[in-house]
Amino acid sequence: MPLTRDKIIGHDLERLAFRFTMTSEGEVVQCQISDAALDELAGMQGTESSARHAQFLSLRETIERIASDLYDEAPRFKGFVVRIFMRHLGR
Repeated sequence: MPLTRDKIIGHDLERLAFRFTMTSEGEVVQCQISDAALDELAGMQGTESSARHAQFLSLRETIERIASDLYDEAPRFKGFVVRIFMRHLGR
């Protein structure tokens, strides 16, 4: 079942990833995409942390589709986090 859009959490400097949530049947699903994957989708490199929010918004539909696809393929357990890395972009 596809995930649906929820909230933007923001850029995590410690993990070098952008965090957001989606929902599945009323349950919140934590998601994140690595900075490298964001840059790859955008066709750029070394985006500043302050520009990550705008970068995520411009690619949001694509990112959410990838997150939903990964969620559908993954084993489901409480606390599962959908993590998007560069290796997931060739799908």
